[in-house]
Amino acid sequence: MGLTASVLAIDAGNSKTDVAVVAADGEVLATARGGGFRPPAVGVGPAVDALADTVTRAYTAAGVTSATHVSACLANADLPVEEEQLAAALHARAWGASVEVRNDTFAILRAGVAEPRGVAVVCGAGINCVGMRPDGRTARFPALGRLSGDWGGGWGLAEEAVWHAARAEDGRGGPTALTRTLPAHFALPSMYALIEALHLERIPPARRHELTPVLFATATQGDELARTLVDRLAEEVVTMAVVALTRLDLLAEETPVLLGGGVLAAGHQQLDDGVRELLAAKAPKAVARVVRERPVLGAALLGLDRVGADARAQDKVRTYFEG
Repeated sequence: MGLTASVLAIDAGNSKTDVAVVAADGEVLATARGGGFRPPAVGVGPAVDALADTVTRAYTAAGVTSATHVSACLANADLPVEEEQLAAALHARAWGASVEVRNDTFAILRAGVAEPRGVAVVCGAGINCVGMRPDGRTARFPALGRLSGDWGGGWGLAEEAVWHAARAEDGRGGPTALTRTLPAHFALPSMYALIEALHLERIPPARRHELTPVLFATATQGDELARTLVDRLAEEVVTMAVVALTRLDLLAEETPVLLGGGVLAAGHQQLDDGVRELLAAKAPKAVARVVRERPVLGAALLGLDRVGADARAQDKVRTYFEG
């Protein structure tokens, strides 16, 4: 019979996967990194197969064969039914005696707080928000894009920028410098040329997200329409945070609000100022902070919470990843 670790922590995003094997005292026995986790694109089985390679490498390096608990924070686990489906798939692999699957936004939240209490808003490719209390209560959104009422995220911002610039160029909308800055990013002369290149996929669809930084740069240069889109994103971020705080009865308490993801962590002055000003007005007790800790730390801490590890063990694993 092989040795058993306390926690197998998994943070699996669209572009990469991080795994950590953690002992009961918080010692990190091994880590491993793998590719992205995308069940909607490849199916649950193949996605978990790819995850298995990363887990096997981590277990081998740690000298163990299983864990007491598997704490998996996974991209595309947006609904409880999806979490249940993925938990069953992971449990079938016998990586641990118990398995808990959460959306990967929970990893960012837990990485940024000393106890499982607070709210996190993440704006990367998409936008999402979750909240939690030590008693186990959570708040969350489906985060399926426009289908579930979302606005924002890198992909959504790029789409909005193109929409407004297209209308500005052909006369249906008001003027904006985006008609020049967006096509210029791809060395094209006009929005018509950019639209044609995107439609015919001479520019791969995956490159559309490159237009989001162009939007922010155009806003910084003073373009009114671009600045309006940035302001709207700040409003969306704060609206999600306030709703989560309200659902958890935390609006009247000093509570951390963690901001994560590539868009919110990029240091855009207008966006940062807008989020903090709106939070101060709508949730004066909220304490905003950008999370820069690795999300796998959050997955590990959630696992240690589950197995009842003490504060010293949690401090130890945090020191490892923050160091």
